Amino acid sequence: MPPSAPPPPERPSELTPAAPAPAVAAPPPAEMPAPPPRPADLGSETALAIKVEAVDDTACRRRLEGLGAVVSPLPPIALGQCGAARPLLVSSLKGVALNPPATLVCPAAEALARWTTEVQVFAERDLGAPLASLGIGTSYLCRGQNHDPDAKLSEHAFANGVDVMGYGFTGRAAIAVGPAAKGTPEAAFQANAQAKACAFFRTVLGPGSDAAHANHLHLDERERSAGHRLCQ
Repeated sequence: MPPSAPPPPERPSELTPAAPAPAVAAPPPAEMPAPPPRPADLGSETALAIKVEAVDDTACRRRLEGLGAVVSPLPPIALGQCGAARPLLVSSLKGVALNPPATLVCPAAEALARWTTEVQVFAERDLGAPLASLGIGTSYLCRGQNHDPDAKLSEHAFANGVDVMGYGFTGRAAIAVGPAAKGTPEAAFQANAQAKACAFFRTVLGPGSDAAHANHLHLDERERSAGHRLCQ
């Protein structure tokens, strides 16, 4: 009987497959961090507000006082892109009442005061009656030009413009701004008042300029390049 075959050598330990590691549960996914809080003013009118440092108008207010203007300071106005840092409520200009009082920044109020002094001269010369009041339409109002919501903001939106609707006098009937019969004292007075406004305001629009200004004088202090003025 042949001798039995020797047993095979033992398998090296490093070739022996390791026992599978016990399954370990994966950790739960980390919770997503919450987004940062939305700024309170994002998307609101405040976010659209134009941040402009208030200009020192002390000297202007002193000049207004010297011109006989009766004014009182108002709180700052801020409404989206509209507003005025140091508005004034203008009640009268050297005895000429504003009906109703106008809300204006000082440079516009000063221009109105200086123009009114000249209008007083025309009233006495052309009509023989002293100017007693100015009928005021819009002064401050947050709106686009010509009331168009898609248009560029009007100077009214910055208390930098005023609409004069008519003139009141002592001893004679009032005159509403508008067409007047040629050759009459009323026509001469209105033409002189409108033309003289161009010496004090950067924008003058009134009867004869366009249909939107046929019944009032729009006066404002909009700054333009190279000192350009719009006078129509």
